[in-house]
Amino acid sequence: MASLDNTDSQVYSSVQDYYGKVLESSSDLKTNACTAGTKPTPYLCKIISAIPKAVNDKFYGCGNPIPLGIQGLDLLDLGSGSGRDCYLAASLVGPKGSVTGVDMTDEQLQTARGNIDEYAQTLGYQPNMRFLTGYIEDLKQTGVPDSSVDICISNCVVNMSPDKRSVFKGVYSALRQGGEFHFSDMYADKRVSDEARKHKVLINEGMGGSLYVEDFEQMVREIGFVQPRVLAISHIKVYDQQLQSMVGDTKFYSITYRLFKLPKDSGELEEEKKRQEVLAQSAVYNGLIDGQPDQYVLDIDNTFRRDVPCAVDADTLAILRNSWLRKYFAFVPAQDSAGAGGSEWTSESAKPSTVELMRETYEKSQKGCCDSTQQSCL
Repeated sequence: MASLDNTDSQVYSSVQDYYGKVLESSSDLKTNACTAGTKPTPYLCKIISAIPKAVNDKFYGCGNPIPLGIQGLDLLDLGSGSGRDCYLAASLVGPKGSVTGVDMTDEQLQTARGNIDEYAQTLGYQPNMRFLTGYIEDLKQTGVPDSSVDICISNCVVNMSPDKRSVFKGVYSALRQGGEFHFSDMYADKRVSDEARKHKVLINEGMGGSLYVEDFEQMVREIGFVQPRVLAISHIKVYDQQLQSMVGDTKFYSITYRLFKLPKDSGELEEEKKRQEVLAQSAVYNGLIDGQPDQYVLDIDNTFRRDVPCAVDADTLAILRNSWLRKYFAFVPAQDSAGAGGSEWTSESAKPSTVELMRETYEKSQKGCCDSTQQSCL
């Protein structure tokens, strides 16, 4: 990462102070930006309830960005904070997997490191879990080698980085082929004004640094990730009137994205996608992911019922065939498909854009049908 300029240093210092010294718990937040999202599943809630209280109390995430079915895999958490998601992931990867958290805030890291032994007694084994001090913009310098992790997660953190492209490039390099960046963050439905980007509270709560969603999707595709997949989306409420006037008509959302790193050698992936378009295969979920025995949700467009062939587009098929998810799916000719599950869209170009999904989500929230305040397991 390039040397920090004064603006970058100010952002880091402000965020460190806010999350290390100002906030005592999530109740001190001025928006629901770091608590927006849906309640975790009962399977995850059971695990979360067993995490040490000191770790749970300082959790400031905006979603639930941890995939199931990751036993034995190596996982990286960007901006791991008190370690809540790392502790949860340690239970999911089991004794044969590993979890690495990266954070720059000493107070948060102290909480994360100080409760590992207590959690080991709960798990019944010593988790392969470590917490590194450093910047998410320079993972290699922090101690994360290239091609060393299968899954990277992050929860309401990337928006606070002054150099987001370096974050995404670093994640792409750290992932193995077939790996995934599965993360929740804040996004805007238009480019955030310069005034809002410089406002200290908006920066610290993540909204000031929120990317315009279309700029984000273009950026990660340029880096090498395949088409971004939206798993969940919710509207973020601003409680403070002064902050409301600052952001104007810009609307903010918590979105959980899935970004996959698939092989690209000699156009191999594109050739395979073309073959699949000709073969028109369907995917069949085998039900072997713990906590999801009956169906698997890949994204908001693709849900797979166990043992039911589902027609999918070539891009989705490429993800299922070439990512860490491969062992959970079988593939059959499309004519054997029962037509249940999968996506109603036959191609990526036919799907609604993420901006359109944002507008739909906002309209539903205004009608009172959807509560965007996260419901705690505890």
